[in-house]
Amino acid sequence: MKNRSLKDIKVLFVEDEENLARLLKEAIGDNFHSFILATDGINGIELFKKTKPDIVITDIMMPRLSGLDMAKELKRINPKIPIIILSAFSEKEKLFSAIDIGITKYFLKPFDIDELLDYISSIAPRLSTKLVNLNEGFVFNKTTNSLYKNERFVPLSKNETKFLWLLLDNQNRVVDDSIIKEELWGENVSDERVRTFIRRFRAKTSKKLIKNVKGVGYQLSFSEN
Repeated sequence: MKNRSLKDIKVLFVEDEENLARLLKEAIGDNFHSFILATDGINGIELFKKTKPDIVITDIMMPRLSGLDMAKELKRINPKIPIIILSAFSEKEKLFSAIDIGITKYFLKPFDIDELLDYISSIAPRLSTKLVNLNEGFVFNKTTNSLYKNERFVPLSKNETKFLWLLLDNQNRVVDDSIIKEELWGENVSDERVRTFIRRFRAKTSKKLIKNVKGVGYQLSFSEN
């Protein structure tokens, strides 16, 4: 029976042991909106940026990039993302480093799947905030990447969606042009291209939705209700 409190949550599971990854997905994956598998830390970061999960579960020891090193990068991208570490007993000393990184919880292998699911259920109320109320009557659904204005759908391009997520992930600070260029285009595009892109985005939505902090950058405006 599915746990209804988890139905809007997206999970990213990073594990290089294919059998364990498959077994865990088969055991609890249906409880969630999606249960995404990554094979190592590098792949985990790529899928984290692409899929915007609500919670990350990761092994510690993996090829290319460890779970702890990946967690440091994920916390840099989104300091609020909950991360659960799965660790073999022999790796227990590494968990002291996890405290500094801000790991939410750890389970020693072999772990009880029901205990893992129960823990995620216990923090679900603060994970399943899929609807974000923005200024001017806009609402963004984080699960479906959909923007609405007074319940009417507002179509967004791929880069417009990425831009909105960038501002959401940095809602407490102003995002400057250099970050926008890197995240949206991954190359050194002109300042005029950035200004044109944002001007068109604001024309499609509202000038009051995206605040222009002169000489600094841009910030998302949220509903005060």
